[in-house]
Amino acid sequence: MTTTSPLRTVAALTSPFTIGGLHLPNRLVMAPMTRFRSPGGVPTAEVAAYYRRRAAGGIGLIISEGTLVGHPSASHETTVPRMTAGPAEDGWRQVTTAVHAAGGRIAAQLWHLGSERRPIDGIPAWTPSTMSVADIGTIVAAFAESARVAVRAGFDAVEIHAAHGYLLDEFLWPVTNRRTDTYGTARATFPVEVVRAVRAAIPASTPLIVRFSQFKERDYDARIAESPHELESLLTPLADAGADVLHASQRRFWEPAFPGSELNLAGWSRKLTGLPSITVGSVGLTADLPELPRLLAGLTGGEFDLVAAGRILLANPTWGRLLTTNRHTEIRDYRKSDEDVYF
Repeated sequence: MTTTSPLRTVAALTSPFTIGGLHLPNRLVMAPMTRFRSPGGVPTAEVAAYYRRRAAGGIGLIISEGTLVGHPSASHETTVPRMTAGPAEDGWRQVTTAVHAAGGRIAAQLWHLGSERRPIDGIPAWTPSTMSVADIGTIVAAFAESARVAVRAGFDAVEIHAAHGYLLDEFLWPVTNRRTDTYGTARATFPVEVVRAVRAAIPASTPLIVRFSQFKERDYDARIAESPHELESLLTPLADAGADVLHASQRRFWEPAFPGSELNLAGWSRKLTGLPSITVGSVGLTADLPELPRLLAGLTGGEFDLVAAGRILLANPTWGRLLTTNRHTEIRDYRKSDEDVYF
């Protein structure tokens, strides 16, 4: 068990924070996790109850699982939720109403799989190499429209998924972006256009979060930037386009992002852009929280502003409350089998 002072733990994790026009009661965030519980892309009452429990359990900001933008190329999955007008919008309104009733805040993550899409339904994957300029414009418009749907459905914020080897990240990564036009020579161009379009589509008071990463789901050693200078060339345009928060995904948040500095990826994003940052990556997988001192040091030292946890919340919907009231012994360690439960 960690020997960190209980008062210090509570003060660091429970202090309020404001992003854009959104007031958060604490520094804890639920990271997006795909759950495959929305038949036909439509969230159900079961989905609403799932998110409500985490809001009631002490999480200041919930980020939804990835929701597919309204274009056939976005995904082949039939049980991943969509962010489209009609039944999906109505389903999400049920979710946001439940979260708000529990005193929580919730952001919608907008997602396009890119090359991870399987052509099992006859629709091919859209990738940096196969997309025309007109195709890019089509997807930009799809992100903007899905952002409008999210706001109508009652979401408090919007997150753009530009991480983990999916479409927007494929443009950021030189290994998958071999284009010779502007979308290749300035790799952030497409994500910037998405950010700009989404920013214009939602109220100024609605925070816009951008999630990015070095690693990919299929390549843990991948890097979009080999130096802080290269990372700055990718992140600063996103900030200038209207991002309010950067959500920096690492496999292990405590690892330095670049040699010569202890700053993690969220720390560098904050340092380079001045924007608030969310750190995430293997936070709180066990009850004893050996990484807690590093987490608290990053928060109190201004390295990052918010902390996202994912897998530990699968079997511990009240994890936020247990953590901030120093009831660590009541937290159940994460197990792989937790990914099969849903409550």
